[in-house]
Amino acid sequence: MATNYTDDIGPAAYPLKMVSQEVVEHMLGWNIPEEHQDLVHEHWRNFPAVSKYWHFGLACIYSILMLTSLSGNGIVIWIFSTSKSLRSASNMFVINLAVFDLMMMLEMPMLISNSFYQRPLGYQLGCDIYAVLGSLSGIGGAMSNAIIAFDRYKTISSPLDGRLNRVQASILILFSWLWALPFTFLPAFKIWGRFVPEGFLTTCSFDFLTEDQDTKIFMICIFIWSYLIPMIFICFFYSKLFSAVRLHERMLKEQAKKMNVKSLAANKEDAGKSVEIRIAKVAFTIFFLFVCSWTPYAFVALTGAFGDRSLLTPVTTMVPAVCAKIVSCIDPWVYAINHPRYRAELQKRVPWMGVREADSDTMSTSSGATAQTQNPTAEA
Repeated sequence: MATNYTDDIGPAAYPLKMVSQEVVEHMLGWNIPEEHQDLVHEHWRNFPAVSKYWHFGLACIYSILMLTSLSGNGIVIWIFSTSKSLRSASNMFVINLAVFDLMMMLEMPMLISNSFYQRPLGYQLGCDIYAVLGSLSGIGGAMSNAIIAFDRYKTISSPLDGRLNRVQASILILFSWLWALPFTFLPAFKIWGRFVPEGFLTTCSFDFLTEDQDTKIFMICIFIWSYLIPMIFICFFYSKLFSAVRLHERMLKEQAKKMNVKSLAANKEDAGKSVEIRIAKVAFTIFFLFVCSWTPYAFVALTGAFGDRSLLTPVTTMVPAVCAKIVSCIDPWVYAINHPRYRAELQKRVPWMGVREADSDTMSTSSGATAQTQNPTAEA
């Protein structure tokens, strides 16, 4: 039996038009039954089958990430939803992001199982379930980051009348889920685009390799929808937030100068960081994580649709999946560990984590002169 190859994509492509069955058996996709061979794009058939040790190593990495995500995001949801002091509208967004991250964690048991079998279990159905979880959590998480940026800007720039109420927060949370639906269910139901195996053929994502106009237009649209628009929102709101913080700090300094005092913020130096530095650190980390999570996927997808496909080896296309999972594990700590009340709850409920936060009496005493500055930050 012989297989006809007309695609010369990739550095491992074979110049021969006809490839024997013995050679094919050493290439990616050899262990997938004939009736499901349409799942494997010709591009991946140009690469040798991945060693089982690569699969087992990836399964170990995902096992660690799964436990980290489950514990981190689970604790965030548990503490933020059960603590009365943390039941604010702003913190609803943190819970929503943790839910998206937990949804991404649900992919990990499937990837671990696929790695041991070295193929997608369930074939097309299993591939669709895996990709739906990734698409819904990834796109929804991206928009959640943008909404959190908007909420923090509103809270910091207008601490008295800019806070969102719980109804407004609920509407924005619903919006983040609705935002993720179109480019999740359109390919799932084969209406526009489709989900296919990628890289090691143990993970699934959008089809960006099929050479037709429909696929190219789909990739442009999902790039704008899931990456560019949230990125613009995040950059815009955090730039506005920085401007508001700098203006407020300048006003405090001018007022302190008029009153002939060093600072209006009692014990600010003892706290070790100003409001501007705290906000800048969190905002930069949020932006950096978003870029780390989505830029690899954007690069791989656009390269597959419009660029040099020889760059897309099985290993390089697995990098975006790992990056997204790592970020989903870090997210809860970025948003929550900077929250003093959350740290206090961690110290009380999970003492073995070693988190230490000042007593509430000490905090209230040291923050008496900075209520308008510190509290909005804490709520954000």
